[in-house]
Amino acid sequence: MRDQFADLRIALRNLTRNRRRSLTALVIIAVGVISMVLAEGFIQWIFWAMREGTIQFQSGHIQVVRPDYFSKGVANPLAYLLPKDSAVLKTLESTPGVKLVAPRLKVTGLISHGETTVAFLAEGVVPAKEAELSKGLSIVKGHNLSGPNASEVILGRGLARNLGVGPGDTVALLATASGGGINAIEARVAGIFTSTNQAYDNSALRLPIAQAQSLLRVQGAHAWLVLLKDTEQTDHFLEQFRTRFPENTNHLEFVPWYAHADFYNKTVALFSQQINVLRLIIGLIIVLSISNMLIMNVMERTGEVGTLLAIGLKRKKILQMFATEGFLLGLVGGLAGIALGYALAELISAIGIPMPPPPGMEEGYTGEIRVTAGLLISAFLIASITTLLAGLYPAWKASRQQIVNALRHNI
Repeated sequence: MRDQFADLRIALRNLTRNRRRSLTALVIIAVGVISMVLAEGFIQWIFWAMREGTIQFQSGHIQVVRPDYFSKGVANPLAYLLPKDSAVLKTLESTPGVKLVAPRLKVTGLISHGETTVAFLAEGVVPAKEAELSKGLSIVKGHNLSGPNASEVILGRGLARNLGVGPGDTVALLATASGGGINAIEARVAGIFTSTNQAYDNSALRLPIAQAQSLLRVQGAHAWLVLLKDTEQTDHFLEQFRTRFPENTNHLEFVPWYAHADFYNKTVALFSQQINVLRLIIGLIIVLSISNMLIMNVMERTGEVGTLLAIGLKRKKILQMFATEGFLLGLVGGLAGIALGYALAELISAIGIPMPPPPGMEEGYTGEIRVTAGLLISAFLIASITTLLAGLYPAWKASRQQIVNALRHNI
């Protein structure tokens, strides 16, 4: 251990011989790490925002449905209803770690106002629970649904624009009820909302689930959306629920949020490839820069290396000495990079990154940089490993010098 500390002190002294060159190398490493932290942190924030948006607005963490609902339910959705009062539903709600369970009933039909009639896609919801579950939904005019039995609806902004209605107007909803008959109800427009999907806003509305059941003349819901306290525990609870409520016994299927999040999954796959390319580019820049600097060190210290070999120092020790110098550069540069990168990420997140509206949205958003422990460790390891690799060739070159030729540089 004492010899190792001595080697580190010697390597540090050697690096301080040419302070300008060593400082340049440290700056290159630190800038590479900072770039990695900021770029990957922004991508990680996009992943997090998309994930939470999908969970908070569309699916919850786990959806409980009838088996084959997603594959066959489009043709006959009313054949896949869950019961209104169920012991399983109450058990799920009382499970530690579960924040809430929200039933939803899907309705399709026609909505009319005056002479205008358009198709709609509706969801019957429990307003009190949706206040916590649907944080991705923003009311831009009027107010949200006021109660479980209120005869009112909220419309997507595009749908409201097509109908020419606003808060306070009355609309008529027409749908095919259970048994094949046609049923209609009237409701007051309570508010106008926007979501993260403009196409959805152009045809969507929400109404209390009691009104949706009345319109379809049914009881129950198509899905129970389970909202957990911690997204990272999704797979744990999924396995727990599947074991506790077997599909063949309870006729229930538990589906995680990511199973039908195609856009999210494809976005993560695409951006992950881009992140890997970024890591490769930064790693190559560090390797080439540090390798060039260490080779210059070897050339300037050729005579010194010859002297060390002449007095009996083993070539393995020479290799270790120069490799240690590269490792120290990576260690110091990596630590400085993650410290500065984290500070910059926090500062930028506090200010916010104004972003234009993405495809399918009418409004922009404010981005942030999400720095996790895994990201910092990854950036530090890349800096350390690449500098260590960069030092191997110069170290090997120094250790393989011929003693006689090396000593000539002292003349």
